[in-house]
Amino acid sequence: MAGAAAAALGPGGADLEEASLLAWLFRRAQPPPSGDAELSAYLAELSGLGLEVLRREPARLAEERAQLGAQTRALAFAHYKTFIRSAECTAGTRRGFAGIEEGLDRLLGRLAPFAETCRNFSREAEQIAQSRRMNSLTLNRHTEILEVLEIPQLMDTCVRNSYHEEALGLVAYVRRLEKKHADIPVIQGIVAEVRQSTQLMLTQLIQQLRTNIQLPACLRLIGYLRCMDVFTEAELRITFLQARDIWLRSILAAIPDNSPYVHITKTIEAYRVHLFDIITQYRAIFADEEPLVPPSGQEALNESTIFHGWVLQKVSQFLQVLERDLQRGVGGRLDSLLGQCMYFGLSFSRVGADFRGQLAPIFQQVALQTFQKAVQEGVNKFQEEMNSYTLIPAPAVLSSTIPVAVPTAQPATLQPPVVLLDFPPLACFLNNFLAAFNDLRLCCPVALAQDVAAAMEDALRQATKIILAFHRAEEVAFSSREQELFAQFCMMFLEDLVPYLNRCLQLLFPPAQIAQTLGLNEAGEETTWEASGWAARIVQHEMDHLQGILYIDKMDSKTFTNVHWAELQD
Repeated sequence: MAGAAAAALGPGGADLEEASLLAWLFRRAQPPPSGDAELSAYLAELSGLGLEVLRREPARLAEERAQLGAQTRALAFAHYKTFIRSAECTAGTRRGFAGIEEGLDRLLGRLAPFAETCRNFSREAEQIAQSRRMNSLTLNRHTEILEVLEIPQLMDTCVRNSYHEEALGLVAYVRRLEKKHADIPVIQGIVAEVRQSTQLMLTQLIQQLRTNIQLPACLRLIGYLRCMDVFTEAELRITFLQARDIWLRSILAAIPDNSPYVHITKTIEAYRVHLFDIITQYRAIFADEEPLVPPSGQEALNESTIFHGWVLQKVSQFLQVLERDLQRGVGGRLDSLLGQCMYFGLSFSRVGADFRGQLAPIFQQVALQTFQKAVQEGVNKFQEEMNSYTLIPAPAVLSSTIPVAVPTAQPATLQPPVVLLDFPPLACFLNNFLAAFNDLRLCCPVALAQDVAAAMEDALRQATKIILAFHRAEEVAFSSREQELFAQFCMMFLEDLVPYLNRCLQLLFPPAQIAQTLGLNEAGEETTWEASGWAARIVQHEMDHLQGILYIDKMDSKTFTNVHWAELQD
């Protein structure tokens, strides 16, 4: 019945009943662990017994226990050695297991470092294998690698032997290597060495531009510089002009500076030949048709200003040298220098750099200063002679009964008054004036008429003061004859010397020409003048100056030609 009840409860109910039964049986002791199959079978058997059997079960169990104890004692007495040996074996086994546990603990403690060591070993082995593969690849491509390593030496050889095209090919190849393998130290070293050789080649190319080279060589050198891609277009133009300018300055520096005339004539020839060559070379190499493309964010560059600014600088430097040498004095060869300079300026008109209009003020200033200096020297000599002069009649003129032969004046000539020989200070004063006029005659622009007249008036004014000072100093000691001679002296100064100087001045500056230039006739009335050619251009240039306009405001910066001609012709 109990079994049927247990079956009705199911597995969960049987377990609960078994647990409650164990708790009741072992209420005074520790119950055995659940899950024992024999215990479960025995409990199941107990649950199926009757009441009488259950009452006899403890006695049966005690009897069975006594029998088992007796059998165990008999077995122990009979086989005690086996039990002792078993106990010893059990103790040894326990000790062995304790040692094994200790060894396992140590093994577990060493497994982590051993695992890390194994991982390091694996990584090192992988690196060694990779190095071996790289070494094998290096050995297989030994020839190619050797060629790459020899690039710096080959580049240096090409540069030092001026094999610029081959050197540029190597530079392009190294640039491709750098883009592909920029992180390889060997490639970085090769790139650094090639850059040093490239810098050396750049220095050589620029140095060659500083020598006497012709247009084909300039084209080739500029082509190399463009291939090197180290300069922008504007920087390349400036570098070319700077290099050629250094060469031109070296030629000019070699000209001896002892004689101003020799120095300026050779300077003119050097500028005319070599500067013209440089301008021709520049125009053949660089095209000024389109403005340079500037970097992003910057304004467009007008490349023509680079060239024309340099040309204007060279012309300005030449004019400074010309003015300096003329100030030092070139004797009576001012007209020769003017002709050379005008031819120089005319030759530059073929390249749009005609500067003849800049020459006139320089030569006018030098001619005027030379004349003023000569006149002042004449005044100073007149002062010295008057300080030691004594009024004594000239024996050849006043006392001699032999008639004096007066030279016959040639047509279109102006002979000085011979009567001035009676008074040597006046004759010397006139000679100094005539020498100054002769020097001025060689280079005598009409624009100097007023300045020359002013200088002559100032000299005559000084001479008059010197004569008055002489009269005041000697008046008390004058005899009647000396007073008569002094009166003649003054009359000759007034009636012969001054009119003669005035006629000389009119020969140098004809009144008709001056009146025509000033827009007046000989009577001082306004008149017109129709000019053409260079005269018209000069008049227009000067009229523009009166309006504050410069020639650069009307010129084409590329050719220096007037951009308004087309408008005027239309």
